[in-house]
Amino acid sequence: MTRLKLFTPNSYTSEWVEELEKTFSSGWLAQAGKVAEFEKKFCEEFGYKYAIALNSGTATLEMAYHLLNIKKGDHVLTPVLTCTATNIPLIHRQAKIQFVDINYMLTMDHHDLYKKIKKNTKAIVTVNLGGIGCSEYIYEIAKEKNIPVVVDACQSLGVPEENGDYVCYSFQAIKHFTTGDGGMLVLRNEEDYERAKKLRWFGIDRDRRQKLNFNFTPTNREMCMNMDEVGWKCHMNDIAATMGLVGLRHSKDDLLHRKVIAQTYKNHLIGKVPIIYGGSHWLFGILLEGRDEGKMDKLKDAGIETDLVHLRNDIFTPFGSKRQKGLPNMDYIEPRYLYLPIHSRMSHMDATWISQNLLEIL
Repeated sequence: MTRLKLFTPNSYTSEWVEELEKTFSSGWLAQAGKVAEFEKKFCEEFGYKYAIALNSGTATLEMAYHLLNIKKGDHVLTPVLTCTATNIPLIHRQAKIQFVDINYMLTMDHHDLYKKIKKNTKAIVTVNLGGIGCSEYIYEIAKEKNIPVVVDACQSLGVPEENGDYVCYSFQAIKHFTTGDGGMLVLRNEEDYERAKKLRWFGIDRDRRQKLNFNFTPTNREMCMNMDEVGWKCHMNDIAATMGLVGLRHSKDDLLHRKVIAQTYKNHLIGKVPIIYGGSHWLFGILLEGRDEGKMDKLKDAGIETDLVHLRNDIFTPFGSKRQKGLPNMDYIEPRYLYLPIHSRMSHMDATWISQNLLEIL
């Protein structure tokens, strides 16, 4: 029987119910005042100027790629180890994906990135895997080469990201706090912000419609419904935003709790097994020799759920179905990396107990 799961979603049931009752009674359930309030408070909390709330973290990535005009045949560099959601939108856009090796923090290796940049590289996609920020050298290289960067920070919720031209966050169920599902796209300039606001709702200018109090007369009807660019229907709704506003209240406490769990692991395991942690502490990883030779099973038998969470993307059919050559760090790490439970529903004593079990197995 599993005593400690790898992920356990945060739940603020009483606060959600209290705030959702207000939202339900307001008569506005789709994108309205709560979405705008959530965007504003998110920016204030983390020091951003422009951000739009969407219906998933994947939608924020898709939007960022569209704003960059990534199209068929464009050369894009992205890490080989990430959630497939990072790269699936690039497949839809028929971009030419080239995978970059990882380092021993399981984030993009800047040495390999530098070697793989081409004259026609359209974009670099970095991933804060497990909430760990990427090397600053990556952003220096991108600036030197004048290549835009999309930061997949979907696992870094709660941590401000100073780098990148677009920053993508996720509020999916098991993230630090959830809106059921949802995402926030951080933009660095007003032009992208105004464009993205239209694109999330078919391409229609909702601000213009609202200024007219949705009073569509024969003289303004076509103007209010017209679109300069075809978009999607990927906006967040007020129900999700209400949940997000509650979660935002707890963001600092959640990050601190996760930091305590990570520090407990570190105190017990450092020098005995390689550890991988940092940033938002969304994941806590180790490198475990003989991982697939019964050690994961022993942890499971002890009631401890562990997992790899993500697999190298090059083995999946849409990306070629084979391990690409020239990724030595990924090849070395692949049979060794493993994630231990870390979430707000466990205590530092739980982390101590897990560490003790792991050390006994070692």
